[in-house]
Amino acid sequence: MLPWPGNLGPSIILYCTFLFGRGVIKMTEQENVVYVGNKPPMNYVLAAITQLNSGEQKVGIKARGRAISRAVDVAEIVRRRFVNDAKIQDVKIYTEELANEEGNKVNVSCIEIYLARE
Repeated sequence: MLPWPGNLGPSIILYCTFLFGRGVIKMTEQENVVYVGNKPPMNYVLAAITQLNSGEQKVGIKARGRAISRAVDVAEIVRRRFVNDAKIQDVKIYTEELANEEGNKVNVSCIEIYLARE
């Protein structure tokens, strides 16, 4: 059994943690979102394909900072190589204000890419 953070429980968040590499592939059950981090793109591609093949019509791919280019790669690999009927439904870009280790506020760019089956 996987540890569940806080009061959220397994019905809200589904964590898929791979034991190799850094970071966590996290998919939220409600939104079907894959959060892209420092791992190789194919790890996130597998997570997105798993969501689409499990009957979901839509999957979101989210990333911040330096992982944005990796998120774009993931979306394109899923769309062009594995799920040919998937189309980009929406792309959102925005800036989040975070506090760094010293307590200063830092702006971080974010992207959300939503793929949907036709």
